[in-house]
Amino acid sequence: MTAPLPKDRRPLKPREVARSEFRPRPMPRREASADASEGPADMKAISRTSSRGLDGFAFFVANLQTGFGPFLAVYFTQAKWTQSDIGFALTIGSLVSLLGQVPGGAFVDAMRSLRFAAGFSVVAIALSAFALAMWPNFLIVLLAMAAHSAASCILTPAIAAISIGLVGHARAGERLGRNASFSALGNAVAAAGMGACGYYLSNDAVFYLTAFLMIPTLVALSFIRADEIGPVTVSKPPSSVSGGAEPRREGAVRALLTNRALLCFGGCMMLFFLANAAMLPLVGSMLTLRASETATALIAACIVVPQVVLAVSGPAVGRAAERWGRRPLLLIGFAALPVRGLLFAYTSSPELLVAIQVFDGISAAVFGVMVPLVVSDVTRGTGRFNIALGAVGTAMGIGAALSTSLAGIMADRLGSHSAFLGLAAVGFLGFVMIALIMPETRRPTAA
Repeated sequence: MTAPLPKDRRPLKPREVARSEFRPRPMPRREASADASEGPADMKAISRTSSRGLDGFAFFVANLQTGFGPFLAVYFTQAKWTQSDIGFALTIGSLVSLLGQVPGGAFVDAMRSLRFAAGFSVVAIALSAFALAMWPNFLIVLLAMAAHSAASCILTPAIAAISIGLVGHARAGERLGRNASFSALGNAVAAAGMGACGYYLSNDAVFYLTAFLMIPTLVALSFIRADEIGPVTVSKPPSSVSGGAEPRREGAVRALLTNRALLCFGGCMMLFFLANAAMLPLVGSMLTLRASETATALIAACIVVPQVVLAVSGPAVGRAAERWGRRPLLLIGFAALPVRGLLFAYTSSPELLVAIQVFDGISAAVFGVMVPLVVSDVTRGTGRFNIALGAVGTAMGIGAALSTSLAGIMADRLGSHSAFLGLAAVGFLGFVMIALIMPETRRPTAA
């Protein structure tokens, strides 16, 4: 016999107290991934081993690339090459570098291992240097120049992707600034070391040294842990639609052409290099006319000064990019260019011309960090980072290629004074475009 229930009480049904009713509703995968991309999860902690490995890798890669700088012309001249042959060989390298930016970025996007892509490029560059030293005939040199340029088109986006993959987007600015600092140090050390090597040994010893640098470069790369490199270039999971169908993924070219911020940034960078690339050659001509005996030393100082500024200020620029945003620093980098052009136009002292190169160092520090960082911002979650970085590199290469011709025409017809003013005007146009139409690309980080 059971006791009757009170009239004011109702029996509780099992479904009213079931645990499942009080469990929090799981967040859909799409929303979770989008939220994680903006929150603290995007701020990754990496081991000191990987951080130091990337520092060393950036340093030694700069050493490798320095061997293919001004030392090429000296080496070819010593080998009794004509100026037309030297110009043709250098042009082949420039054309491959210009045309290979987008394919190189697409190759890195398609690779599963970013470390393999970077290591493959380092080996190709070292073998190119070894071939130049061993067999300095015309055909081998052309192939070596083409191989070096093609490998560089892969190496640059690979380093940027490894850097952002290690630290996450939230700390990418600081990491890219650190890369720029170690790269500048590598350039300075390599220039001094290779110059001494060429002076005390021989010019071909420079390329043997360049090939040997492959060993410490690959050792530094091996310290970067593959399991700490995040999927920078992997696109977000497609949003689910009715019926479980997935939307068709955009083609690479269409994705680039429909990205307004990327197109704006690429156009601004083309204007910057259109104005910037010819300034130092014009300064070299002026120094040769005004101080022929010390022109070589002064030009060397003009190259070293920006590298020193870049090495010192690179990490600070990266931190400022995360604190202030991208546009303020882009405005500073672009503003330094027309100021530099105006000062060159109205300065006659050789020593002051060298001092003005501090502004070039400011621009180099800004864009050494901002170019991969802004491209990462505007392509985030699309899987198109490296190919977009290659597209911006192509725009920069076009501007640099046209710059010397434009400056030469203005200098011949109007004089060096007017040429500097014309280049300053082009640089100011880029500054105006950044100020008026370039959006802020940094995404706010959720608390």
